Amino acid sequence: MKKTLTLITFSLACLISSAQAADNQISNAEKDFISQINGFDKQQIIQAFGEPSKMEDLKTNDDKVVASIWQYHYINTNENGEYYQTTELDFLDDKVVMVVFMNNDGSEVPADAVSAPLPQKQ
Repeated sequence: MKKTLTLITFSLACLISSAQAADNQISNAEKDFISQINGFDKQQIIQAFGEPSKMEDLKTNDDKVVASIWQYHYINTNENGEYYQTTELDFLDDKVVMVVFMNNDGSEVPADAVSAPLPQKQ
C-alpha cells in the first residue's frame, strides 16, 4: 500500500512538472505565438530561442533603454507549416508590443511583411 501511494504521488508530481514545463514553452505556430509572446519577458524568450541574431536598443539621452528590436531566424511557422525567414520582436521596456513575420533576412522590411499588434491585456 505504501509503495502504491508513493508511486501515485510520484506520478502526480511528474504530471504537474510536465504541465508546468509546457506552460513555459512558446509555440512556434504564428497565431499561438502572437497570443502567447507578451506573457514572456526578455530572459524567458532568450531561454526559449537563444540570443537574437540581431538586437537594437533605442535609448533616451541619459542612456536608458526604452525600446528594443530583436530578430530571430526560422522560429515561426505560418498556417501551412512553412517557416518565416525572420521574426522581429519589438519591445517597450521589457514587454513585446509588436511581432513582425518576414520572408527575408530582416535587413529591410518589405511591403508584404505580416505585422501583428499584440492583444492588450485587461
